[in-house]
Amino acid sequence: MKKILYVSLDERPCNYNFPTMIADSTDIEMIYPPIELLGVKKKPANTNKLWDWVFENVDKADGAILSIDMLLYGGIVPSRLHSLSIEECEQRLENITKLKSIKPDLKIFAFNLIMRCPSYSSSEEEPDYYEDYGRLIFRTGYINHKKDLGIAEDEEIKELKDINKKLPKHILNDYVGRRKINREVNRRVIDYVKKGFIDFLVIPQDDSSPYGYTAIDQQYVRESISKNGLNFKIYMYPGADEVGCTLLARMINEDKNICPKVYVRYSSTKGPFLIPLYEDRILNESVKYQVTCAGGQICSSLSEADIVLAINCPGGQMMEAMEEDKRDRGYNVDRNIVEFVNYIDYVVNEVKKPCIVGDVAFTNGGDLELVGLMRQKKLLFKVAAYAGWNTSSNTLGTCIAQGMLYSIYGSNQSHKDFLALRYVEDVGHCSFERQLVANEILPGMGFSDFNIDGQRGKVSKIVMEELIKFTEENLNYDNYHINITDCYMPWSRMFEVGLKVNLVENTDGLK
Repeated sequence: MKKILYVSLDERPCNYNFPTMIADSTDIEMIYPPIELLGVKKKPANTNKLWDWVFENVDKADGAILSIDMLLYGGIVPSRLHSLSIEECEQRLENITKLKSIKPDLKIFAFNLIMRCPSYSSSEEEPDYYEDYGRLIFRTGYINHKKDLGIAEDEEIKELKDINKKLPKHILNDYVGRRKINREVNRRVIDYVKKGFIDFLVIPQDDSSPYGYTAIDQQYVRESISKNGLNFKIYMYPGADEVGCTLLARMINEDKNICPKVYVRYSSTKGPFLIPLYEDRILNESVKYQVTCAGGQICSSLSEADIVLAINCPGGQMMEAMEEDKRDRGYNVDRNIVEFVNYIDYVVNEVKKPCIVGDVAFTNGGDLELVGLMRQKKLLFKVAAYAGWNTSSNTLGTCIAQGMLYSIYGSNQSHKDFLALRYVEDVGHCSFERQLVANEILPGMGFSDFNIDGQRGKVSKIVMEELIKFTEENLNYDNYHINITDCYMPWSRMFEVGLKVNLVENTDGLK
């Protein structure tokens, strides 16, 4: 396999850039559409032009990784806002059959999200009415689901009656109607796998919960997968923005007939059994899917492993990274982070096996203490991969993909640059600078977390300045120096950042 055609979930760096950056460390060329063809946040991509681009370029490719949400709805956020009928969705979906007719031996991996249902009221990435009614919509689905299962509590039944008086029917009907369309698309994509037009499919569960609309849709889709005997060709588990990376690793592993054995090591005894924030199952079950989906196999010992996956996890209830200074007792005593870093050091420097660090102790950012200890041990740029951003599954899919490809191709400049990017973005931005700028600088400028002066305004320059300071003080050491050469805010908010970094090794030493 020489070339892979890639259509991302949206235009943000995590979807548009991460897979292509990881691919730069391999012998695979990624073919992907110009960013101008994609939408911007709530503005959908022009799907007709996007399909035209796919048809024009598919003949060059040996494999394709396709976001169904992008090709049908125009992106992840437009998938929650569209007014398409199921017939219109089917017309766009049928284009997949044309790809196989153009190139019958094309291997197609695809992913199609189950629509999320946030538990909070915000129209940032949802319909406008979600600003006022989001929490009520979520609770309606949550309580009705428990009611149908016969486990709703009396207080919840009372709450539902009160919600029915407050939540306008036309708003709930609009929301539920769109969910039905999207769920039917999920089912029809399964048919495309059954007929052989899609070789492998992931159905990620974005911001999931054990009960509610999303959980109901998951069960419907899960039953369809089992009924059609497609459990080995369709995986469904928590995630979203990392799936492009995961499928890239899988496609390369399959092409090379490799199935790396992965030994999983946790920083906390309780950690594997905790349910991460925004997910619907214990951490260890998601880890199994993440490794398997990327083309690996979990093994039971270090001696038989090709790769070690070291997971930094909480010892108690997971917290947000920006609340790191408020951590409870479990973060301090129910995990042994010193022993954990010593173990990483042992694997890297004595056993000499690739070691992936999945940093999921907090959600929405890396663990400052962990990275500080890794820096003391001079491990930051010796590990096979690191990630610690957004949800647990986003983190795991990203670092597992990079680590697996490192085990094949070894270290090179592209690998080092992506590793450096993860520390700057996941730890520097997500866990430190984002909070600093939001709390101490934005109010004086008349801005807020979700309302700044565009992609490349004054705020982006401040962010870059603060990240340079953070990098100098917390990441650079000995002969390693990270250069940050570009910074922008993709959705004109503080939540995510677009960065260009490169790792320089100076034999004279910089610190």
